Amino acid sequence: MDHSLISILCIILLILGILGTFLPVLPGLVLSLAGLLIYKYGTDADLSMIYIWAFVILSIASVILNYVIPAKTNRKYGGTRWGSIGSIIGTIIGLFIPVPLGFLVGMFAGVFIGELLHDSKDMNKALRSTKGAFIGFIYGTGFSLVVGIAMLMVVVLDMINFI
Repeated sequence: MDHSLISILCIILLILGILGTFLPVLPGLVLSLAGLLIYKYGTDADLSMIYIWAFVILSIASVILNYVIPAKTNRKYGGTRWGSIGSIIGTIIGLFIPVPLGFLVGMFAGVFIGELLHDSKDMNKALRSTKGAFIGFIYGTGFSLVVGIAMLMVVVLDMINFI
């Protein structure tokens, strides 16, 4: 296959991966990693393996952080362990709900329900905890977005022989 076609495919995968960091229908950094690996091994690129390993580690960290950060920020905003557990359970259940952004709806519902199960009389605390989970989601998504953009930049800079 022609190197320029492979390069175009890589750029498309990297851009789709960036979009996937905030659109749950796309597998995010998995697509970006695929684009990076295809670029490394499908072209005559002299891209260092340090980039590959760094981005693999950052992508794994991103997957973990996308589940952990909302649970932790939930607690920072006054939530309890019930809300943190609800966040994780709700996110997983939400992945299977056939609605747009189901995982997000599931996460927020999980935090809210978890907090209400802990203290059914304090709805304001449940709402603050849900706000914390939302802020955590923004942090996790932002981290994934930065990693995806960094992958794209490494490939583009390597294509123009800048790095």
